[in-house]
Amino acid sequence: MKEQQYRPILAIVALIVFVDMVGIGLILPVMPQLVGEVAGTSISTSAEIGGMLLFAYAVMQFLFASFIGGLSDRYGRRPVLLITLTALGLDYVIMALAPTLTWLVAGRAISGVMGASWAAANSCVADAVPVPKRGAAFGLLGGAGAAGFVLGPAIGGVAGEWSTRLPFVIAATLALSGAVAGYFLLKETLPPERRRRFSAGRANPFGTLLQAAKTPFVFSSLVTIFFMQLSAQAQMSIWAYWGELTFGWTPLVSGSTIAFYGVMIVIMQALIVGRMIERFGAAAVARWSLLLGLPSYALLATATSTGMVLLAIVVGSFTGLTFPAMQSLMTQKISEDSQGELQGGIASVIGLTAIIGPLMMTQIFGHFTDQTGLFLPGAPYLLSMILLTIAILTLWRAYRTN
Repeated sequence: MKEQQYRPILAIVALIVFVDMVGIGLILPVMPQLVGEVAGTSISTSAEIGGMLLFAYAVMQFLFASFIGGLSDRYGRRPVLLITLTALGLDYVIMALAPTLTWLVAGRAISGVMGASWAAANSCVADAVPVPKRGAAFGLLGGAGAAGFVLGPAIGGVAGEWSTRLPFVIAATLALSGAVAGYFLLKETLPPERRRRFSAGRANPFGTLLQAAKTPFVFSSLVTIFFMQLSAQAQMSIWAYWGELTFGWTPLVSGSTIAFYGVMIVIMQALIVGRMIERFGAAAVARWSLLLGLPSYALLATATSTGMVLLAIVVGSFTGLTFPAMQSLMTQKISEDSQGELQGGIASVIGLTAIIGPLMMTQIFGHFTDQTGLFLPGAPYLLSMILLTIAILTLWRAYRTN
């Protein structure tokens, strides 16, 4: 497909990803208060319930990402994206009106299923964008998602001052608006002749992994993604707690550092990765950029000031080049009728790390910050270095001949 043909498609898919991630980020600031309202619990108990809601979301995304990807391989990307976005919008309405905790849990579970639309969105890139430009296109989608996730919590925090339900109403409006825009602007990227029959045996994370094992390069890439994302769960799980304990951060400082990291990822994925791939090749960009995660985690583990943390963020943001480069290479190893399955498999692997990572990282943080034994708040980041080293070794072994 020529550039003037795929650019409009890429633009609307990026808009859909942006709207989707804004919606997810919108509800984060008000979840603790909403849980307290519907369950009538204390802050500490609400936090535990909030963890259960995150767990439900991650489990459902892990289980259904391959299913959504398989459906998009059979019926096309456009209907799957539009249906999942519409269902996500209606789900936000349900959560906005949720009278009990059971409704909230059900709502988050449904959000996890519909959040797997990421697979169909990325499959549009694999369908429409030529190989030399594919890494930049994946980077643009990643940058759009990161921008949405930075903007979402900011809007949600302001809206939450008016009502704990208002962010859900805004999220529903955005998701449904994205579906309407997609209906009029998004063209189908997978022609009928490139579709395959739907297979229940393959439309699950285990079946997808078995398929990936038939292509060693793809399987090694998925292993790399698993350990890479699992290492990143340290920031996602303990950031605010670690910052408050180590540096006395206020919520404003904590949120500002997260926003800064999001901005850096947007810059790397939306503006830089395409140029780097064109100049050095996707394999080289993936290999060398991932290495910079090690000094970043080392800085975080030993940080004595917020300045060191900011330096770690800048250094670590270069790892944002890795994922789009890997996606580009993986799509070249998979047949045209299985791109949705591949993207669903990637989403499932990431979802699995979201199930395992928070519990693992918070337990380690708690163990090394209690009143007994060694006091080492940065211990989770040391574990992240080990996990990332496994990812690097796997990636280098798989990509050395690519």
